[in-house]
Amino acid sequence: MTFTIKGIFKPPPGGSPFGSLTISSSKFDQLYPKSQRQNIYTFVTMKGGVTAANTAALEKSLDPYPNAKVADRDQFIDDQISGLNTILNVLYVLLALSIVVSLFGIVNTLVLSVFERTRELGMLRAIGMTRWQVRWMISWESVITALIGAAIGIALGIVLAALLAARLDFVAFAVPVSSLIIFAVAAMIVGLLAAILPARRASRLNVLEALQYE
Repeated sequence: MTFTIKGIFKPPPGGSPFGSLTISSSKFDQLYPKSQRQNIYTFVTMKGGVTAANTAALEKSLDPYPNAKVADRDQFIDDQISGLNTILNVLYVLLALSIVVSLFGIVNTLVLSVFERTRELGMLRAIGMTRWQVRWMISWESVITALIGAAIGIALGIVLAALLAARLDFVAFAVPVSSLIIFAVAAMIVGLLAAILPARRASRLNVLEALQYE
């Protein structure tokens, strides 16, 4: 059987539901008998578009095929990206775990910093710094540390995403500005939480003992 090429198209970002070669339904029926047909998708255009009556009619016609389901355009798109959403959810879980690990890392860093600067903190208290000022100083150090880590991670993630999108034709590069803002705010919150115990310890140092600390 001889075919004539009617057109060539470039698959959109994310891939196409069509295969590398697409033929008409009539030619497909001639080449493959019913016993050999294993459709993955069957696209149907019904008079009146997507309506409750058309959907009910299609579902009734699919009663002999329990493994098939009816989906309109929006539902089809949601089904196609559901796998990607699962991967994104896994990545968000890993991100949450990394935030927990970073929380303990910042706490450990601040505790060591308070120990190493015990004499310095004592001198600051001796010249008039209040306990609240000491707490705010440690808290700002923690927030700045968290923001530096977040900025490096976000910048590196954007660069790696751009490189990946440049190498893969079916992946479109986009910057999720709202998500990045949420992550930056989360980094600030994590920094404040991590500073609670070290800041409390630094503010409660005995001034005389701190000045004699070596």
